Amino acid sequence: MKYKLTKETKDYFGVTLHRIEALKDFGDVSKGDKGGFIEKEDNLSQEDDAWVYGDAQVSGNARVYGDAQVYGNAWVYGNARVYGDAWVSGNARVYGNAWVYGNAWVYGDAWVYGNAWVYGNAWVSELKCETGSYFGYREEGEEVTELEQSDGGIVLVKDYEAPEDEVDDKIEEAMELLKSKGYKIIKE
Repeated sequence: MKYKLTKETKDYFGVTLHRIEALKDFGDVSKGDKGGFIEKEDNLSQEDDAWVYGDAQVSGNARVYGDAQVYGNAWVYGNARVYGDAWVSGNARVYGNAWVYGNAWVYGDAWVYGNAWVYGNAWVSELKCETGSYFGYREEGEEVTELEQSDGGIVLVKDYEAPEDEVDDKIEEAMELLKSKGYKIIKE
């Protein structure tokens, strides 16, 4: 085990959250360091270097794992996932079925929720990313699929190796949803 739940708690809308404490050195965390608040051990992996810092909170069925970091006053809750090398910080909120992964950063006052995914090298700050919104940038020479929106905007979807089998199904489902909402594929 890399951490334990301490007796220090706080109430978050009727849910008791426990401050965590590191039981060993890992990543940039030292044995004895106090972390943020989680509802239960299922919220933060006991493996890898994932950590919740400061006053950040993770609750519900949300999970933080891999080398992901949640800090500041950030909240991750619902069925959200934060993993890989992703960072969620500041006053950011990630909730619902949202996923933040890869090298993505969600910070400031940004909200990512619903079924939104933020991944790759995307940075999201100071905005609300609703269901079906995807943000990122394309590096030179990077292969992407461009989806033209009915309002003339473009959504870039980067091809990548899926971290889990279910991701392929979610991508296919998301592409079909985008097509049904009036988006058309202009490059594959």
